This record gives sequence, C-alpha cells and structure tokens, in this order.
Amino acid sequence: MKKLSQLLTSVSPLQVVGDTGVDITDVINDSRQARQGALFVAVKGVAVDSHRFIADVVAAGARAIVCEDMPAVLDPSATYIQVENSIVALAHIADEWFDHPSRALRLVGVTGTNGKTTTATLLYEMARLMGYKAGLLSTVKNIIDTREEVAKQTTPDHLTLNRLLHEMVQAGCEYAFMEVSSHACVQRRIEGITFAGGIFTNLTRDHMDFHKTVDNYIAAKKMFFDALPAGAFALVNADDKVGEVMLQNTRAGKYRYSLRSMADYKGRIVESRLDGTTLELNGHQVEVLFTGRFNAYNLLSVYGASLLLGFDPQEVLVKMSMLEPVAGRFQTLRSPRGYTAIVDYAHTPDALVNVLDTIREVVGTNGHIITVCGCGGNRDAGKRPIMARESAVRSDRVILTSDNPRNEDPDAILRDMEVGLPEESRPTTLTITDRRQAIRTACQLAQPGDVVLIAGKGHEDYQEIKGVKHHFDDREQVLEVFAAEGPNN
Repeated sequence: MKKLSQLLTSVSPLQVVGDTGVDITDVINDSRQARQGALFVAVKGVAVDSHRFIADVVAAGARAIVCEDMPAVLDPSATYIQVENSIVALAHIADEWFDHPSRALRLVGVTGTNGKTTTATLLYEMARLMGYKAGLLSTVKNIIDTREEVAKQTTPDHLTLNRLLHEMVQAGCEYAFMEVSSHACVQRRIEGITFAGGIFTNLTRDHMDFHKTVDNYIAAKKMFFDALPAGAFALVNADDKVGEVMLQNTRAGKYRYSLRSMADYKGRIVESRLDGTTLELNGHQVEVLFTGRFNAYNLLSVYGASLLLGFDPQEVLVKMSMLEPVAGRFQTLRSPRGYTAIVDYAHTPDALVNVLDTIREVVGTNGHIITVCGCGGNRDAGKRPIMARESAVRSDRVILTSDNPRNEDPDAILRDMEVGLPEESRPTTLTITDRRQAIRTACQLAQPGDVVLIAGKGHEDYQEIKGVKHHFDDREQVLEVFAAEGPNN
C-alpha cells in the first residue's frame, strides 16, 4: 500500500481533481482487475481505449484514475489525475509502485532483428556460471534466479516488467538480462527502466506490418540507445551498417564487436562443425558448442558484455566453452539413419540465410539440404516470397508449409510464398500445408549425410490456427520420426 501522492512523484499532471493523500492498494491498467482501493491507468490502446471503462472501475471501488481525457461526470469518491500521456505515466507509476527495481540490478537490454533471445539467455547463463544470481526476460521464458515462468511477450508491459524485476531483486539477483523489442520501444514499455548496458545485434527486414518502413524500424531500435544513461555501455555489431547509427546520440560508453575488422571485441572463426566451433576471441581460442557465423556474433557480444560488466576475462573464456545452445536455436538432432535434423527459429529472410549458409559451409557437397519453411499469418506478408526464394536458392529440396497461420488461410499464405520461387527450383519444391506431414516427408527424403532444416518456429510448442493455439513442437515431431526409424544400426 502506498500513498497516491508518492506514486505521482515522477508524473506531471495537467489537472488533479480530488485527494492525492489517499492510500492505494493496487495499480492496474486492465479494468477487469478493478477492486477496492486500486489506481487505474486508462490507456488509449491500438484496439481498445480503456477510458470507456472508467465509470465501471470507479464503481468497483477504485480510489484513483489516471487518464488523458477527463470523464464528463466525476465521481466524488475517486481522485482523477489528467496527464498528457497515460503510457508514460503508467511507466513511472509502475516503477514507483515496485520500488524502482531496475535501479537495484545491473540490467542489460538486447535489441536487434536476430539473436536477441540467444544473446540475452547466454548472458544469463554466463552470470550464473560466474556465481551470481540473475534474471532473464526473453521471448522463450522469464526466469527469476532459477524459477521459470512462460513469457507472453518479448518485452512485457510496464506492470509485468517492473513486477518481474522486483521479484528478481527480492530473490537476491544482482544481474538481469532482457530482450528489448522494437514494439516495446515505440510503445514506451521500457520508459522509466534503468539500464546498465545495451547490445545491438543486427538489423534486417522484419515487422514491416507494424513499422511500415525500414527507417521507422531503425528509429525504433535507436530509441533504446538514445535513452541509455551516461554510466551505461552501448555495445554494437560493427559489421552491421546500422551499428554506428545506434551510437550516434547515446550518452553511454561506446563499444564495438566484429568478425571482420578491428574492434574492442574481435572474433574469428577458426573451424566450424555441426556440433561446435573453434572460436578466437581477442586472440584467445576457445571451443564452443555453437555453429555458424551468426552464433559467433552472438557469442562475441556475450564475451564483450561480460567484460564490460566486470567479469574476470580468464574466467569468461573458460565459461564460454560451457555455454549451451538455446532451445530451438540451431538445435541439432541426429537420426538413426545417419542424417541430421536442425530445428531453428529462423523466421526472417536474414536469419534463414544465416542458418542455411552455415549448414552449407559445414556440409559442403557431401550432403543435401532439405528445408521445411513457412511464414506466419497476420504478419509482414512482404517477406513471404523472399523466405521461399532464399530457401530454394540455398537448399537442394524445399517443402513449403504452415507456420502459425493465425487468422489467415494457410493455403493463401503458401501461395504468397510460391510467388518467390525461382522457376528452376519449382521441380524440387513441395507444398504441404500440414506441418506435421511436411516434417515427416522431409525426413523420409533425407539420406545419410543430409541435413533437414525445420525453420520458423524453433522453441514454440504450439501452432496458432484461426486464433486457437494447438500443441505442436517441431522437435517432438522430429523425435517421433526418429523413434519410428528404429535404433541406429
């Protein structure tokens, strides 16, 4: 319980009607959670303007209302606070309600198109291996020290984010690592959060359904770095042309990592295999359980951030060899029949190219690549033909299939993808709408030495069809096929 006046410390009201000395028992932005003594923040959302529920919330016992538009009729039992921007007000109120949890942690945010989950997760694992308690907020899951809970968003809403950070502080965590999505930047979900550092992985086409243009997408990512405080660090991929853009206006210390040029943290791939890589980091060689140039970049950023956080350099090198791949990120499974299946989250053209180029680099001409690929519904339709084309150009066989069609017709999505197929690739491309059958067919086509890439869903354990989520796990499907193949002879 806190006084309303305390919760408004960092808020600049345009108008206040009522008593700010009242006690607040809860802070909510969902009218369905209204109860006695609560503070309700009315937000103008994309789908719903919750200002319309103010009267209902007051009737349910709310003591205070924060809003952009004052109701025509004010109930004398509640205090009304008019603000210019309810989202910004909510951010600061949530931060105050949960006792400024980000200030008590060394919080590092990771943003970029690809690699956010892997980088944030590996930093969490690194901190744990170094003997510290830590927290993680990722697309896959949220972790408070060792307790896990399912993640509903890449970057949670203000109240959930501050609650999770508060729980980390209560659990004794010293470090926390989180993915920062471009949506979260635009929607100001990280407003009021104090970061010790920020990492930029890369930027390629994604989320055009939301941002409309690449320039808007870049600007969204840049908002995160522009807001970093002077005492923080900004670590960017120098091999991505957008990296320097992220550093233009930041007050944070500027650092770079690279596989191609001189940088604060320089890496080199010495040898690459399907089961791992020999990697050189600032002149020191280390064996890691990861494959591919894209993973080398992820590991290089983890190495750089670990040193910037003050971890012992020699210990960091030792722990790098102990880090394990994140679920659904280039997850390698070996068939009893002698081929390899790889489950990967690659759902953008660039990520797909990275994975396929990595496989080809390792396999060479000694095996064929069979790719199972789909695109999600109600998302950027412009990348669908690109995904199909990149799959076809870089694979020996391609099977186009459903991903998460959501509320779209899966066959219509596949038709969009087929437009991108080069004419010469059509004879070696199959279209199988049923994802389970597509995976089984790909495995049946594989011969010893071949690689089956199942792209798009990675860690996800569901398939969303007509708005309903059905259990579906690519890895489970592969293992079922392996079980039917029998033991290795």
